[in-house]
Amino acid sequence: MHHSRGLLRFTKKPELVQALKTDYRMAELKPRQRAMLDYADKLTRTPWDMTEADLAPLREAGWDDRAILDINQTTAYYAYVNRVADGLGVVVDEYANQPEDK
Repeated sequence: MHHSRGLLRFTKKPELVQALKTDYRMAELKPRQRAMLDYADKLTRTPWDMTEADLAPLREAGWDDRAILDINQTTAYYAYVNRVADGLGVVVDEYANQPEDK
């Protein structure tokens, strides 16, 4: 939740933030952003299904190898941190449950 607050402050687009929170596929995104999120979504949900072919849409959207590595590592890092927190029973801070700033 607190990430969405930061994104809202940055973009000033509440409808975009809401769409990203609900289902990024419904958000108005550039093809480059869509390719990145499609890759991150698959890596998060079904990492065992990833193949080299999953890199092609990223390259076609203009991401170079360094950027793809960054996308991969960022996605993997968040998956790791969330699993550690979930495995230890970490709960969200109360401030993160507060309504978002408009």
